Amino acid sequence: MTTDEAVAGTTTPPPPAGLRERKKQRTRSALVRSALELFTRQGYERTTVDEIAEAVQVSQRTFFRYFANKEEVAFASQEAAECHFFAALCGRPAGEAPLAALRGAILGAWGNIGEAIEQLVSPELHMRMYRVIESTPSLLAVHLRRTAEMEERLAREIARREGLDIDADPRPRLVVAMFGGVIRVAGKLWTEGEEDSVVTLRDLTAFHLDYVGPTLAEKWDK
Repeated sequence: MTTDEAVAGTTTPPPPAGLRERKKQRTRSALVRSALELFTRQGYERTTVDEIAEAVQVSQRTFFRYFANKEEVAFASQEAAECHFFAALCGRPAGEAPLAALRGAILGAWGNIGEAIEQLVSPELHMRMYRVIESTPSLLAVHLRRTAEMEERLAREIARREGLDIDADPRPRLVVAMFGGVIRVAGKLWTEGEEDSVVTLRDLTAFHLDYVGPTLAEKWDK
């Protein structure tokens, strides 16, 4: 090794692992923010991977190190929220009834879900992207598929908590389907309303979840 090589080796050491991870996280977050800004401004179908990469001043190759395709980056903030919700359900007290556990998980983890989203994008951008997903046929199809997959994971967790065989007992899938229906109703009303804050969506979700028991078990008042 020459003197110059030795000097070069001592003056340009590789960055510490923690620093590398933070840099990777910053790059990933920047790609998500840029992608969602472009999707919400000019449309999902009209946005290219090259445009997303260019907005962050990285190569297309760098984009594909973080995301397999446009679809994956489009759902990045949704994925973060879902991971926190599922973790919250797994952590609910064992004695809770299934619907109470689902309700407690979604409402109790709302703050952590919001923080996970904000590590990637602003809540306002997350909500705007939600509307893009709802109004873009190709994304809506993916959203429905992902929702079905998530509901199956939730049903299997409920079955595990209750000590049930999910293939022999229909109740875990039924309660999750009911819960998912409430979430979709609240989300639809939120997207059609004038108030687009995260707090509004949480309040709509809580309001509709509170009606599930009386709606199913009690005689309706006229």
